[in-house]
Amino acid sequence: MISEEAKKIAAQCRHYAMCKIDFLGTGLCPSGEKKPFVSYFPQGRMDIYRALANEWIPVTEGLIDVTRTCTLCGICDKQCHFVTGLRPMKVMKALKEHVDQYQREGGKIHKVKEDPFLKEVKNIVGHEWATNDPATLVAYSDDPFPLTGRRMPQYVVLPRTTGEVSGLVKLAGKFKIPHAVRGNGGSVYGAVFTEGMVIDTNRMRSIQINRDNCTITAEAGVSSFDLQREAYRHGFRVNVAEPAATFCGNLVCTGIFSTWASAYGVGADNVLDAEFVDSEGRVFHLHEKGAPNIFAFEKGVRPAPGICTRAVVPLYPRTDDEEGVLVPFPDLEEAVMFARGLNQRRIGLAIGVLGLHYISTFMSPSNDLAVKVRKALRDTLGIQYAVLVIGDRYAREAIRKMTPVVMDEKILKTLMLGLPRLLDPEWIDLVEGLEGNRPPYEILCREEMFPILEAALRPSPETLAVAVDEDLRDFYTRLYSRPEMTDMAWLNTFRIVSSRMGRHKHVLAFLVYLPLDRMDLIQNILSQFEKAAGTQGLENHFGFLTPLDFGKRGILEYDYYLDHTDEDERIKAGKALAEMDPFLDRLSLEGKGIMGMKYIFGQGCSRKENYLYL
Repeated sequence: MISEEAKKIAAQCRHYAMCKIDFLGTGLCPSGEKKPFVSYFPQGRMDIYRALANEWIPVTEGLIDVTRTCTLCGICDKQCHFVTGLRPMKVMKALKEHVDQYQREGGKIHKVKEDPFLKEVKNIVGHEWATNDPATLVAYSDDPFPLTGRRMPQYVVLPRTTGEVSGLVKLAGKFKIPHAVRGNGGSVYGAVFTEGMVIDTNRMRSIQINRDNCTITAEAGVSSFDLQREAYRHGFRVNVAEPAATFCGNLVCTGIFSTWASAYGVGADNVLDAEFVDSEGRVFHLHEKGAPNIFAFEKGVRPAPGICTRAVVPLYPRTDDEEGVLVPFPDLEEAVMFARGLNQRRIGLAIGVLGLHYISTFMSPSNDLAVKVRKALRDTLGIQYAVLVIGDRYAREAIRKMTPVVMDEKILKTLMLGLPRLLDPEWIDLVEGLEGNRPPYEILCREEMFPILEAALRPSPETLAVAVDEDLRDFYTRLYSRPEMTDMAWLNTFRIVSSRMGRHKHVLAFLVYLPLDRMDLIQNILSQFEKAAGTQGLENHFGFLTPLDFGKRGILEYDYYLDHTDEDERIKAGKALAEMDPFLDRLSLEGKGIMGMKYIFGQGCSRKENYLYL
């Protein structure tokens, strides 16, 4: 018997793969950690339940094993709620109940036969690490991107070494079986799907650190979070992308970009050497003279140079006085010019102009609170944008000399832990009663106002936990009692809260490199994004803008939001994309420092000078 509630939850899975990394210190899903096919993680079980509900797959031996190994430990509920607000335990229980009932009633268990190709695949990687069972295959068949449908692969294989990857590519060529490589989750653009063989790199998880040489080496299955955690343990930092993304995959596909790109750069700035398996199964390293030149850039949609199985990247030092500050602004142009000025002067390590949607989502443990906080920041405090900066004490001293208003770590912690009380009538009355003709946020950021701020918001983990479901409040209280959860430097280093951006709906992120001295151009691009989404009735928000290369260029993210389970919204998103694509194409092909991510994709290791200036 299929539960409609569980079916609905399962369909809402965003495929962000956060359940595959231990980002909250809760541990990993026990079965997924032991057998890292996607199907053994909560994300895969959500897909399996949806597939059963839609009668896409039969009950197989593999499905029985997936169901049997779920311990109902509840880790997935905590992890997924933190990111998306979903409660997948209802799906895990419903899946077990459905399969148990099916077996009690004597339902037929489908046994999948091996074919000659699969037998040869298993000869390469071992019997346990390759399958053609539909219960596993379906977890590799789609994602929320609105323009792609399901593509059911014939095989899924988890190699352990570069040699095994090479052997698989050669074997696929021999049998004329198409193949696609997959990192830690589904691509949000449908780029990791095939009707042939999916090569899942999740077993390739070796990390080697060279402190003397300030380098770290990651295999293809290493997530950004795990790589950062290892670097952090040794007193360093790595420039990484989203936490659940595999580092090598991001490096090759889009380059590594984030607010840290202000100091650490993008593209080839983040790679020292790498190992690839090309389309013929040949292995090459970037340091070899005869290796393909993947540092070059060609304006056009290009395939990736191969499967990156290992990358060597630089380690960056950390200091013990790094903290985050937020500088609020009522106007986007002021915020952009301030961020640009910081980068021109090399002040700060991470810099980002943030929109209200980003800020409120970043801070709030629930979507309902984020919506209300966004309104409070805008209407009560007068904040429209803010510049986030992570820097040492010298950077923070310089920032205080450049602007009269700074929300330091102390104020930000108070706001985060007192966030639900930001909506209380007495707090609003207090702010509205402030005298002066300056925006309220300017007055509240004064040092003498801090005791009043603290008394009004009464910040504590318990205060913040009121915003979540009652049965999760003890967990959130313990979680936010940990100092790193209100530490802006730590949160931005590990980026675990940025994954909340797609909490209420799936997010389509547009990324554009552009010149920062052309505010008219920036405003034109933003208005086009807003117009295309508005025409279709799609929710849309400014994401962030990070200055690069001494403030000469920046990377802009603009976000569309859609319910990927609603066919009407998928169609609307497709129409908005069709309107934006030629606009961004024209800007990219004209040059002038503008480049859309469409042309970077697959060329992520390129030297940024090639696509920012040539």
